[in-house]
Amino acid sequence: MATCPQGHSSADDEFCDVCGREIGGAAAAAAPDAPAAAEPDLPAAGATCKACGSDLAGRFCEACGHDSMAAAPAAVTPPAPAPPVPADRLPEATTWTATVTADRAYYDSVMAVDGPDAAGIAFPPYCPDRHFPLAGKQVGIGRQSRSRGIQPDIDLIGPPEDPGVSHLHAVLLAQADGTWSIVDLDSANGTVVNDEKKPLPPNTPRPLGEDDRVYIGAWTRITLRRT
Repeated sequence: MATCPQGHSSADDEFCDVCGREIGGAAAAAAPDAPAAAEPDLPAAGATCKACGSDLAGRFCEACGHDSMAAAPAAVTPPAPAPPVPADRLPEATTWTATVTADRAYYDSVMAVDGPDAAGIAFPPYCPDRHFPLAGKQVGIGRQSRSRGIQPDIDLIGPPEDPGVSHLHAVLLAQADGTWSIVDLDSANGTVVNDEKKPLPPNTPRPLGEDDRVYIGAWTRITLRRT
């Protein structure tokens, strides 16, 4: 029996009948072992995640899943906050108040033109100012009448009562720009604004501004003011 270079016993004395090598040939060099794959470095004790800053117990962050062997993610720049609105451009919470008082000068002018019947209407000896906040789309002005079911928002029933004011005398209408208009409801004695010589035409809106004066009845003056 022949022996091949690899040590196999072969009945063939020329080529090994086990591995096929030539009986007189050199032995095949052993293939080197493949190097073992390098183990990745694990984070050191006390290391924190590059992405979220949480404590690491292994390669992957338990909080966000980031691979500690990878580069830190790019920082995201938060959007810049909107600049504050200048104080002079802030919307104003405007409210209006109607102040009712007795006006002696207006009373004297009414008495001068209303004839002998005017003598029965006396100017009130004491009439404190009354203030009515304006709210809603319209504000009625007049004198309460329970029998007729009339309950105006600005009720001038008194005391003191101005008998020259109609039960449904006028109405204030809110405007889109935040101001008010007044409409005379075809009252018996009319409605005058400021120093205008003639009363307002009935059922016709008249715009009002701050500190405009509305005169009705025998001595009543209504002044609108922003508050």
